[in-house]
Amino acid sequence: MKRVLIGAALIAVISLAFFGACKKNNGPAAAAPGTPQLSAAEPGVTIRLLTDATGIDDKSFNAAAWRGILEFYGDTWQNTSLRGKSYDAVTAQTQDMYIPNLRQATDEGYDLIVTTGFTFADALGEVAAKNPSQKYMIVDVDWVNLPNVMQAIYAEHEGSFLVGAAAALKARADGIANPRFGFIGGVPGATITKFEVGYVQGILSIIPNAQIVDFYTNDWGAPALAKTQAKNWYDSGVYAIYSAAGGSGNGAIAQAKEYRTAGQNVWAIGVDSDQFEEGLYNNADSAVLTSMLKRVETSLIYALNAVKNNTFRGEVITFDLKANGVGYSTANSALSADIVSQLEQVKGRITSGQIKIAATNAEAKKLPGFPQNLKAVDD
Repeated sequence: MKRVLIGAALIAVISLAFFGACKKNNGPAAAAPGTPQLSAAEPGVTIRLLTDATGIDDKSFNAAAWRGILEFYGDTWQNTSLRGKSYDAVTAQTQDMYIPNLRQATDEGYDLIVTTGFTFADALGEVAAKNPSQKYMIVDVDWVNLPNVMQAIYAEHEGSFLVGAAAALKARADGIANPRFGFIGGVPGATITKFEVGYVQGILSIIPNAQIVDFYTNDWGAPALAKTQAKNWYDSGVYAIYSAAGGSGNGAIAQAKEYRTAGQNVWAIGVDSDQFEEGLYNNADSAVLTSMLKRVETSLIYALNAVKNNTFRGEVITFDLKANGVGYSTANSALSADIVSQLEQVKGRITSGQIKIAATNAEAKKLPGFPQNLKAVDD
C-alpha cells in the first residue's frame, strides 16, 4: 500500500475540487436496486457514514466526519436536504452491528462507505475483502491493506503538542505555581497515544518540570466516569485536563463548567471538533480553553472528491499540521493574543521541521524529563 503525506498544496486542490463538486451535472448512470437516487442538480457521488454508538452528535470525532460530508454536498447541520438522497449515516449501538451495517451499505450500492475509528478495522477488513469493487474508507487506521480501502490517519501528536503548549502558557500567564495537568483517554491504543504524548511534550516544552497525570475510561461513551475523574483531579490541584475519549470527554468539560461557574480557575481542553460551545457558562464564557482540531472533515472531502474524479485508490494518507489536518481553536478569548502569537511561532517551527514530536510512548520516553509511568500504549 502506498503511503501518501498530504502537503499544504493539497488544501488548494481540495478547495477547487469541492467547488467543482457543487456544480450541476447530468447525474449517474442507471442505478442498481436500492441505490440512493440522485437528481441532475446533485453531486454524482453517494456516501454512507457508519459510526459507533456515540453517533454523529458526539460533538467530537464523528461530528467532524459528518461536517465534511455536509460541506461536500453544500448542506448544513440545520439543512440536510440531501440526506437520504446523496448521503446518510447509520449508528451501530454495539460492535456486533458493525458487519451487518457494512454489508447493508454495500448491498445498497453506495459509491463510498466510510467507517470512523479503529474499532471498525476487523469488520471492515472482512467485508471489504469480499466486495473488491466497493470503495471504502476508514478513519484512524493504516493496517487494513486492501486495494479498495482508503485509510486516513492524522498527525494528532502535532495538534496535541500545540494545545499542551497552550495550557502551559496559560498556566504561566495566570501565575500558577507548580501546575499539574491531566489527560483522559478513551480506549487505549496507538492513535490515542499520539494525543497523549504530543500533549505532554507540548506542556514540557513550556514547563519542563510539570507534573502529568493520566486516566483511561476504556469506553468512548462514559462521560460520567470522566466527570468523576476530572472532579478528583481538579480537587487535587490539576489546572487543565485534555480529553481524547470520544463522548466520554464531555464529562470532563461538564466538570470544568461547574467549577468555573463557581469561580475555580480550572480548564478543559476539547478534541477533534471545536468544543468551545460545549463549555459555555454565564452565557458567554467557556470552560474549554482551546480544542485540538482533528479535521476529519478534510479527509472526508478528499475521499469524496477522489471518488467523483475517479482517482480513488487504496492508500494510507496522513493529514498533518501542514495539510491543515490538525490544529487548535482560538475561539476562547481567554487564550490571549500573546499566547496565540507564541503558539503560531511554535506551529511554524513544527511545520518547518525544526520541532520534532515523538508519536509513540516508546519514542517519547527516551526524551529528557518525559514521564515514564503513563498509561499510554503502543500497538
